[in-house]
Amino acid sequence: MSEINRGALFGVGAYLLWGLVPLYWQLLVPSSSLEILAHRMVWSLAVVLAILLVRRHWRWMAEVVRSPRRLALIACAAFMISINWGLFIFTVNSGHTLQAALGYFINPLVSIALGVLVFSERLRRAQWAAVALGVVAVVVLAFDYGQPPWLALGMAFSFAAYGLVKKFVRLDGLESLTMETLVLFLPALGYVLALQFTGDAAFGHVSVAHTALMVGSGLVTAVPLLLFGFAAFRIPLSMVGLLQFIAPVLQFLLGWLVFGEEMPAGRWIGFAIVWAALVVFAVDMVRTTRRASRGRAAVAAEGRPERAATGRG
Repeated sequence: MSEINRGALFGVGAYLLWGLVPLYWQLLVPSSSLEILAHRMVWSLAVVLAILLVRRHWRWMAEVVRSPRRLALIACAAFMISINWGLFIFTVNSGHTLQAALGYFINPLVSIALGVLVFSERLRRAQWAAVALGVVAVVVLAFDYGQPPWLALGMAFSFAAYGLVKKFVRLDGLESLTMETLVLFLPALGYVLALQFTGDAAFGHVSVAHTALMVGSGLVTAVPLLLFGFAAFRIPLSMVGLLQFIAPVLQFLLGWLVFGEEMPAGRWIGFAIVWAALVVFAVDMVRTTRRASRGRAAVAAEGRPERAATGRG
């Protein structure tokens, strides 16, 4: 099997797991969203530290710890991803999985908008069209819900902000998750212990299966991220961009078909507009990637005779 095919399988595996994870979070009821989030942070650190121990991959930590600027960025990223994780768990367990799917559908459009605001990036016409359609979709859904889809918007903006900060941190998936969970560990552990002391914890008081599933939240967090890391090194960014839509599609199907959430006509229209925006976005991304590849191939072809001539001289 080629490296690209292997990478594609890793990528599909990661996004399938992310798409199906709402099923897992619902198994953790009656734990509150905050209790699930805190345990997710605690057990995620245990998993990544075990992986680092097996791989003996520690040296990078010293470089990160010696950089206050990098530590500040990691703390900011940890804050953003904790908001995203918490919102996602709350959204799913409060019966709004469709809004969770919507959040990840519109996330790429929010990332484009942040690129314009923060990096003064110039958008192509298709990208402007995609962002405009995304805004229209949010307006339509706001009318349908009777208010803006705050949960979806919160998830989209928190994850886009997380991605923005990560551009400056420059760590791979395992390293980044390790540092972020290190930052979050003490507050999360303090909250877990406080729940135990006050008698408000569900962990350890529901069933053996529930306790095991709470501990397993660390694996649920770490495994798809590791698969994604393996994929990112092997496949083009354009393929990663297209694979990312697997997760919200699965979340949408779970919300609609499995959890039985309502989809009135206005909601269908809003989602349809979002999907149209994503089609425009994906087609533009593929076209741009192909043009760039042809351009690099042309430059390489023009450069080969020159190098040969120089060698003969």
